[in-house]
Amino acid sequence: MALWDRIKDSAQTMQGQLVAKKNDLKSGAFRDASMAMCALVSAADGSVDPSERQRVAQLITSNEVLQNFPADDLRRRFEANLDKLTSDFDFGKVGVLQEIAKAKKKPAEARAVIQIGIVIGGADGDFDKDEQGVVREACFALGLPPHEFDL
Repeated sequence: MALWDRIKDSAQTMQGQLVAKKNDLKSGAFRDASMAMCALVSAADGSVDPSERQRVAQLITSNEVLQNFPADDLRRRFEANLDKLTSDFDFGKVGVLQEIAKAKKKPAEARAVIQIGIVIGGADGDFDKDEQGVVREACFALGLPPHEFDL
């Protein structure tokens, strides 16, 4: 199986698992951590071009699991996290990882945040090393073993 197909299958599997848990994923901590994760994956290479920003924003608003929350609220939180990362990536990453760590108290939510990162990272068919690296860092922030997600 080609790498592209494995990435696509993995992202689809993760999305299916997320949808199955949709009713358990309604807390503010999950919402905030998810938007921080989306921003972190988007800016993983240190920059975000407008088309990537738009693509991720569309993925967020169309994601069935995230429809538990108002789309405008999600977009505002995503953009605020992206702004932190684009103004000073290293400093912004510290704040964004702290936001992600808020989901640590509920293991199901913590895993779902990581799965969202993988879905966003794999959406373009290329879950690259930078994206994998920031998702791995998020695993540590959430107290989850990266190998559980093949990272």
